[in-house]
Amino acid sequence: MDSSLNVIDVSRVTPSASSESLTLPLTYFDIFWFKFHPVERVIFYQVTGATRPLFDSVIVPNLKSSLSSSLSHYLPLAGNLVWDSLDQKPSIVYSPNDAVSFTVAESNADLSRLAGNKPFPTAELHPLVPQLQISDDLASAVSFQVTLFPNQGFCIGVTAHHGVLDGKTATMFLKFWAETCKRQQDQTVNTSLPQDLIPLYDRTVIKNPNNIEAKILNEWYSLLKMFSGGKEPDNPKSLKILPSPELSPDVVRLTLELTRDDIQTLRERLKRESSASTSPKELRLSTFVVTYSYALTCLIRARGGDPSRPIGYGFAVDCRGLLDPPVPSSYFGNCVSATFKMALAAETFMGEEGFLVAASSVSDSVEELDETVALKLVDMLASFPDFPPGAQLVSVAGSTRFGVYGLDFGWGRPERVLVVSIDQGEAISMAEGRDGDGGVEVGFSLKKHEMEALIDLLNDGLKK
Repeated sequence: MDSSLNVIDVSRVTPSASSESLTLPLTYFDIFWFKFHPVERVIFYQVTGATRPLFDSVIVPNLKSSLSSSLSHYLPLAGNLVWDSLDQKPSIVYSPNDAVSFTVAESNADLSRLAGNKPFPTAELHPLVPQLQISDDLASAVSFQVTLFPNQGFCIGVTAHHGVLDGKTATMFLKFWAETCKRQQDQTVNTSLPQDLIPLYDRTVIKNPNNIEAKILNEWYSLLKMFSGGKEPDNPKSLKILPSPELSPDVVRLTLELTRDDIQTLRERLKRESSASTSPKELRLSTFVVTYSYALTCLIRARGGDPSRPIGYGFAVDCRGLLDPPVPSSYFGNCVSATFKMALAAETFMGEEGFLVAASSVSDSVEELDETVALKLVDMLASFPDFPPGAQLVSVAGSTRFGVYGLDFGWGRPERVLVVSIDQGEAISMAEGRDGDGGVEVGFSLKKHEMEALIDLLNDGLKK
């Protein structure tokens, strides 16, 4: 079905109380992520009584006023990323009267289809996420869009600059905003918000071991030089992000819902296969390891193709609890590293023991995590040019620990939360199951023929 979007209004929302400027220099974590594509999320709410009058007079005003109030506790989000010519690195700068972009729109699309569990064209999600203003000199931190689906509900689209905040901080802000909006409608505004949602801006909690900041900046410079065909970058301090691949029109989107029982079935299967293998070993079969290994195996098999192609996998690692001393969970910004492995050839995962091979490798990657994972960011950037051509590289966005289905703005729990930006590469997304009983949602974005093969593989694997 063709769907169209009508933009009703684009406005600026300023923090409700903001008399002072604020500058936060980027840490080495922020510098690692600042050239990557922004993270785009869409949060769907089913509200059958959501008419245009209700939307205009109740939903939008409540969302805007609570956003303004919330931003006064999260001032950097209303600011911009800048890189002064005299500074060694970029900073987030908030000045009074800075604001976030807030788009209001209406769509004639079928909300239940976009929030459902059947494949649909990925391109249908793109009008629901707002653009970030990014130029050589300036990059906005976040932007928001609220879209009405008349008599079906609405969605909130969020685009967040990865150089400003990671998924933990982004979700912390969304929880603060949702709680503020709900209390505003319940008229419990004066009750205090949970302390764990109040951001910590102290940048001294992130050290700069071995001058890692300069090393990461140098690696980015080398990468930009490579992208320029070996020439010196025109503007080494440009804030523009890496170019995004053009999305093929036949890419479709799917959300797989794995129940707690499904995950336990897969876990038991791995235990059986491991004990029966020629070299049995104790595996760390957490929900993440089981789910990611299963998705990875099915994705490789769905691609088919050259069985000798190299396979790489990676995932983000929250370093707050790994660093010594630990970083408080309410720290604002990026405190995320990543682990990445060029594993084996595709044929290893296509064989009978492919799922076990994947689980063994991912289990090892998780077991190896310690405070040194943060120091591997330099090597990770340096290895980008060495990725073998034709390799299939699978990464993960989101986390089952973020609690995104608790984002109640006053109109109930989300119907579906999607990470739209996984279509910028071979990534999947993960979130906790909506019903909160230990299940997991996995988002996929693939070409149509691969998705058809993937669905069969995902379903068949749960029957074994």
